[in-house]
Amino acid sequence: MGMTTTHLSSTDASNDRDSARRARIRVPLKTPSGIFGRIVMWYSRRSFGDVPDPAYVMSHHPGVLKATLSYEGKVAKWDALHADLKNLAQLASAASIGCSWCMDFGYFAAHSKGQSVEKLAEVPRWRESDVFTPLERDVIAFAEAMTATPPEVTDAMVDGLVAGLGVPAVVELTKMVAVENERSRFNSALGLTSQGFSDRCELAPPR
Repeated sequence: MGMTTTHLSSTDASNDRDSARRARIRVPLKTPSGIFGRIVMWYSRRSFGDVPDPAYVMSHHPGVLKATLSYEGKVAKWDALHADLKNLAQLASAASIGCSWCMDFGYFAAHSKGQSVEKLAEVPRWRESDVFTPLERDVIAFAEAMTATPPEVTDAMVDGLVAGLGVPAVVELTKMVAVENERSRFNSALGLTSQGFSDRCELAPPR
């Protein structure tokens, strides 16, 4: 009986958190419709265990959803920049903007692909942390500087990254930060917050 009560209390608490999260979203969540919508729902649940809130939001405008999914599919194939550096840059940008949804999903995505996640939780406090290499610190600093309004990128920053990574990787890094800015600003503007994806990882980042 005690175990059942605990289980129900935990479930109720989870439902309460989910309701509170959804109440903060500034537009209604809409289930994708039609054949394309069913494919999106199936793929999302198979790949992520749940349908990401941005997909529900973009379902109000199927053209936006289709274009976003197509573009993200192409972005995922870029490989000039090491995945771990790419993750650090994206998390740094998301943290600068304050997009908890992007930070939560970014950790989950990296973990699901078997990529290194040990340093991701340290990104918001990277200046005080001693876990990053000099190159990783340069990448994070660049992502933050590029995310600032107006951007605060300097010649020295780019020159150092080109020396350490090469031009193709720096081009990809710059575009990835721009892509993450688009994601994070869209999600933050519409009130999307952490959906709990990282909670499914064996070692979720500290809150």
